[in-house]
Amino acid sequence: MDLVYLDNNATTKPAPEVVESMLPYLTELYGNPSSVHRFGQRSRQAIEEARSQVARLIGCSEAEILFTGGGTESVNTAVRGLLAARQPRRNVVTSTVEHSAGRELCAQLEKEGAEVVAVEVDEGGTLDLDQLRDALRGDDVALVSIMWANNETGVLSPVAEVAALCRERRVPFHCDGTQAVGKVPVDVAALGVDAMSFAAHKFHGPKGTAGLFLRRGLRHRPLLIGGPQERGRRGGTENVPGIVGIGKAAELALQSLPQMQRVLQLRDRLESRILETIADTRVNGRTDQRLPNTTNVGFYQLEAEAILLLLSEQGVCASAGAACSSGSLEPSPVLRAMKIDDRYAHGAVRFSLSRYTTPAEIDQALAILPKVVQRLRAVLPVA
Repeated sequence: MDLVYLDNNATTKPAPEVVESMLPYLTELYGNPSSVHRFGQRSRQAIEEARSQVARLIGCSEAEILFTGGGTESVNTAVRGLLAARQPRRNVVTSTVEHSAGRELCAQLEKEGAEVVAVEVDEGGTLDLDQLRDALRGDDVALVSIMWANNETGVLSPVAEVAALCRERRVPFHCDGTQAVGKVPVDVAALGVDAMSFAAHKFHGPKGTAGLFLRRGLRHRPLLIGGPQERGRRGGTENVPGIVGIGKAAELALQSLPQMQRVLQLRDRLESRILETIADTRVNGRTDQRLPNTTNVGFYQLEAEAILLLLSEQGVCASAGAACSSGSLEPSPVLRAMKIDDRYAHGAVRFSLSRYTTPAEIDQALAILPKVVQRLRAVLPVA
């Protein structure tokens, strides 16, 4: 049975070129990049080359790139570091549809004394810019942290407009770009964001390695203390193989951006055929301003977990919204924030493609999915 992998927003297949680039730094080139000898300095050179590759992908200078141990660490580093640097300001503005890395962090910050304002979205998942404008009127706002692309629906936030509003109020803007980087063109200088998080494993790099863009001159305090690494912004010996991997993945992602048009066409064919062949289905979220690889489909009065289990039995991998919330029978906080009808939200399945997805895989999924839904509805007929 061939695997049909349609869960690329959870993680992507590491590109073969990425794996190959990492291997020497897992075997013979194991020197510590902080060592002064030539052996260690080969690792240092590899890190700086990766920094340059990542900078080219997102449109910034090498000095503005900080490597972290994952996307969640990147978000925590950005938000906590900006909040600490902006004391005594304690207000954090975010949205109601953030990934758990941002949402749960803000909940913890509230327990620590911060005031969090969550800007709402409409049923299409579009951020309410008027609410954001109102939230920025106070003098106690420390920062804004809003995602670029929603991990469940793929809906894109108007980050350029958010950045402009933040500049007017002289408030730092952190953008969680984890799902956007590698899928859509990114130019942080043109966008006007002050900080942006991203993770290698979302664009065919290794897990456990991520990056954080910090605009030159931005006041920021480190999250991890304990060494001079990363220009004193993150202590700890660098994960050289992982950093080499994110660099190579960034280089390949930049070269492969034109392929996302083909991915979009495959996504649209999958989505349109589901809607045409399976009754009582709908797309959750707006269908214009979104990632080219993502669709979130609600199956009326079904449970997503049941759909996913039957799909998995036949080799099709998808997700119930966010991979981080898998296992919960409750609709995701994102779909609740969008006020999606519970009868569709409970049965919401996210299909996310990559540049490795083939037409044959889409055909195989389309052959299997209607039978899965038919089987479930035979057991639990739609009212």
